[in-house]
Amino acid sequence: MSTEPRTVTLATIDRGDVTIPCPAWCAGHAHHDPETEYADIIHSGPETIVTFRYTTLLTANLVQSPHASEDATPGLGGRTPGVSVHPLGETLDPVGLYELAAALDTYADHIRDLADQLDTLLSGGDQ
Repeated sequence: MSTEPRTVTLATIDRGDVTIPCPAWCAGHAHHDPETEYADIIHSGPETIVTFRYTTLLTANLVQSPHASEDATPGLGGRTPGVSVHPLGETLDPVGLYELAAALDTYADHIRDLADQLDTLLSGGDQ
């Protein structure tokens, strides 16, 4: 295994071809648009996908824009790695991810409650 840092060369609209280091978790840049500005280059990790009956409900993956402006809008990614969550459309830090997980746990409990209510109704109870 190589001890050399991973790098990638990408075309940009404002700086031409640039070679930058790639974090170990980056899954590559297959969808890089050569019309991207240098500051908007993004590293993306593999997606974690929640699918139910052939429908994607949520996706999440590590992201980082290492050359973004230091005053980038919170929640839209930036120099610090985060996790991009769709369709939420935000990049979350660890606290935000734990809050999302808690909200999903609560939602799952509500869905189970509905399943119990429906089961009772369908078995002839509480008409």
